[in-house]
Amino acid sequence: DKLEGRWYRQHELELAKAQRARKKKRVKAIHAKIKNQRKDALHKFSTEMVRQNAAIFVGDVASAKLVKTTMAKSTLDAGWAMLKTMLEQKSHQAGVVFEVVNEAYSTQTCSCCGVIPASSPKGRAGLRIREWTCSECGAVHDRDVNAAKNILAAGHRRLAAGIPAL
Repeated sequence: DKLEGRWYRQHELELAKAQRARKKKRVKAIHAKIKNQRKDALHKFSTEMVRQNAAIFVGDVASAKLVKTTMAKSTLDAGWAMLKTMLEQKSHQAGVVFEVVNEAYSTQTCSCCGVIPASSPKGRAGLRIREWTCSECGAVHDRDVNAAKNILAAGHRRLAAGIPAL
């Protein structure tokens, strides 16, 4: 499942107008609305994920590095830390396995053949590439879905090997 979180971006123009007009109460109200929409959507998404799955694996996202790029607003708007915390708490309450796994090269590795092909997106420069085709096996990948499959496979390997959670 994908969660499209663009709460800040939806209200960006309205917020800019209120800030230029120096309407502090309106700016505060818009920020509160964005916060509430983000929190509501993340609660609904995390509840559904815990309800539908017996094990949840998340990557050790280093959002601090992405905040220093041109994608800072989008990274902060996504609320990754909040979602991770909600998933962890709800998984613990429901008795669902929750583990954090190393997500290194998860977007670059082909989830079908397990190779890091030359055609895969590389580093920060490749962040804008959302779809790519594996030059080894010819599989077409959505960057996010491919990473999710690789993180899931890494989590299953951890469970099979009996490695405790971090």
